[in-house]
Amino acid sequence: MTAMKSDPRNTEQADYWNGQGGQHWIKMQEMWDIVLGPVAMATLERAAVKPGEWVVDIGCGCGGTTLELGQAVGRTGHVLGLDISAPMLARAGERLPAGIPIELQVADATTFPLPPGRFDLLFSRFGVMFFAEPARAFANLRRGLKPKGRLAFSCFRDSKLNPWMTLPLQAAYEHVPPLPKLGPEDPSPFAFASEERVHRILTEAGFSDIRMEPVDLAFDIAAGRGLETAVAATLEIGATARAVEGRPQAVRDAVAASVKKALAPYRKDLSVPLPAAIWIVTAINS
Repeated sequence: MTAMKSDPRNTEQADYWNGQGGQHWIKMQEMWDIVLGPVAMATLERAAVKPGEWVVDIGCGCGGTTLELGQAVGRTGHVLGLDISAPMLARAGERLPAGIPIELQVADATTFPLPPGRFDLLFSRFGVMFFAEPARAFANLRRGLKPKGRLAFSCFRDSKLNPWMTLPLQAAYEHVPPLPKLGPEDPSPFAFASEERVHRILTEAGFSDIRMEPVDLAFDIAAGRGLETAVAATLEIGATARAVEGRPQAVRDAVAASVKKALAPYRKDLSVPLPAAIWIVTAINS
């Protein structure tokens, strides 16, 4: 892995994912691979990856989807995992099996120069919603696609349809101030909630045949490990984790108690499934 040349407008995201954000994900990697497994499965199905293909995994993080893609393309294919977080890519590197053609690169997708016309597929599970200039980033990535090459990624629909994230956060707000309010187009998990906006971005970037399929899922935020694990997970990953970052232990304990109360009605044995709503977006290189 070589050093990253980043767009200055993505500095805040780079700092977060190379700092506490990345460390939290590394700590919880095994669990969140389980929680987000249905998303990876659904997105891979729509991507229709074939043996021998060359694929870019955008925002690959700790490498869960990168490994899945590597298995799909086989020894005759190639997968390039890109992420802005060096610590998360280091964790991905620890997981790579021998003989699978996977390369990892610390990279800002807005600026990283892919080999022109080399790849069959651009893929991402929740890795594309944080670009400061998304049309520019997608245009840059598209240059690496072959003519008629494919794009397939998952992103979240409206926050109101995703109580797996908003329910614990509202419970936390009983004890901590709300996070700064973001605009609908600011980098965030819900930056691609608008169907109109995604179409506009991808069209501007040079893609065609853009399709957005709404998919409703349930995220077991306990990963089958019980209510206490679900509570702990919300304090480590996502918006609730950001809201309690740096707070005294007494405040964190109070937040945990409120989150547990909010999640308890959803418990089913050792699982805590909560509704999640995503888009699976596909497009073609014009």
